[in-house]
Amino acid sequence: MLCAQARADDDISPNARLLAAVRAGDTAGVSATLQQGAAVDTRNRIGDTPLLSASKRGLTEMARTLLEHGANVNQANVQGVTPLMAAAFGGHEEIVAMLLARHAELAATDRVDKTAMVYAAGQGHAGVVRQLLEAGVDVNTTYGNGLTALMWAAGYDQADAVRLLLAKGARPELRDNRGKTARDIAEQAGAANVLGLLGTPR
Repeated sequence: MLCAQARADDDISPNARLLAAVRAGDTAGVSATLQQGAAVDTRNRIGDTPLLSASKRGLTEMARTLLEHGANVNQANVQGVTPLMAAAFGGHEEIVAMLLARHAELAATDRVDKTAMVYAAGQGHAGVVRQLLEAGVDVNTTYGNGLTALMWAAGYDQADAVRLLLAKGARPELRDNRGKTARDIAEQAGAANVLGLLGTPR
């Protein structure tokens, strides 16, 4: 029985074993399959590489192992989501730091025109917002529909992110393509926690 199982395991390609180890959250298994010749940037059925999967799930040691084996930090899935976007969405600061250290693309956009900064601001991950600003993202960059990071944070009532963005020079008077400011967006969304941070209506 054990011999049959061993033969079955041998019949599975290293790439398939790598993806299975990623699904299981098995960092040691990931390392072993890479040493056996698995392609570090192999993709699953939705186009996620192992690094993207680890970044989504906040698997820091697995992400580190994959990066040490040369994983492509900018390889996106079929939706255009990169590892940096995934880590930013989840607030996984240590993974974000590792990706930025390996020159992850700050301005990359996915299929819905969102960037790592948009995800971090909208989810209220102030620590990630800070990392992205320190890496060179302009605090007043406009994204899809003329929205700024401040507008995203304000619309989702993310007070910590709003405070940080304002402290870093975000301009609350900027308007999106509908003519709305961050405060207008917060009012429309019922985002009561941030209204007092955004000044009085004009």
